[in-house]
Amino acid sequence: MKPLKAQITPLITAPNGAQLDLLREDLLGGDVQGNKYRKLYYNLHKAQELGSEALLSFGGAYSNHIAALAVAAGEYGMRSIGIIRGDELQNKWEENPTLRKAADLGMELIFVSREEYRLRNQKEYLNELRGRYPKAYFIPEGGTNTLALKGCGEILGEHTIDYDYLCVSVGTGGTLAGMSHAALEHQKLIGFSSLKGDFMVDEVAQWTTTSNWKLNTDYAFGGYGKITAPLIAFINQFKQAHGISLDPIYTGKMLFGLFELLKANRFPEKSRILAVHTGGLQGIAGMRQKIAQKGLPPLEI
Repeated sequence: MKPLKAQITPLITAPNGAQLDLLREDLLGGDVQGNKYRKLYYNLHKAQELGSEALLSFGGAYSNHIAALAVAAGEYGMRSIGIIRGDELQNKWEENPTLRKAADLGMELIFVSREEYRLRNQKEYLNELRGRYPKAYFIPEGGTNTLALKGCGEILGEHTIDYDYLCVSVGTGGTLAGMSHAALEHQKLIGFSSLKGDFMVDEVAQWTTTSNWKLNTDYAFGGYGKITAPLIAFINQFKQAHGISLDPIYTGKMLFGLFELLKANRFPEKSRILAVHTGGLQGIAGMRQKIAQKGLPPLEI
């Protein structure tokens, strides 16, 4: 897991002169991309320090976090254990590109009911799992914990100091919270939620006491993992125009929203906006399956 030098790509200029650029965190870390790299980096070092023999975490059928965990565990010579939401997947997981990749990398997949999965943050349930896996290092769903926030704060640095607005997609809220701790006084953060509703405001607030951020919930496209024909068309057009692939769960939705806001001059004149490409590209194979099942146009990336 070796970082690359930060790369920033100019995207568009709004009618009022506001400029949007893209921070290519998707180029970071090789097979463990973007914010997944950031969230896992210090956790992996902590696991090694504790002498842990395995990494254990939680995720859904198409979880980027689960895929990244399997890769990282292998690189660090540890086993990986994934508690996967949905016991109906027990007999058909091999049809799922994300789970198949994780298993091929050596991850032990444990399929649990949705009812049991809801216990994933409860102390009694976690203690039961620790009894079964005493030498495992536990990482929460999505990878968000204190060490993850430290890693996500390092997304920002000298290369980002001239920007007025910093934008990132939101799943568990950890990346936005980590960035909020590292942002400069003049910078405002906007998180674009990939989940329907405004409950993520409270989730982010659990991890930061800063007031330099806000959540935009207008571009969730119906909820987590939901995708529409207009979103697919935008992602395809973006690839043609800029040569950059976007995932349809996180970064694609954020940039769709930002392009609309810029065209409507919703940012101050000549302001500088930096959007963070957090990776997530491993999930595209799985999304192609879902898109085909729904009869939507294909992702051409």
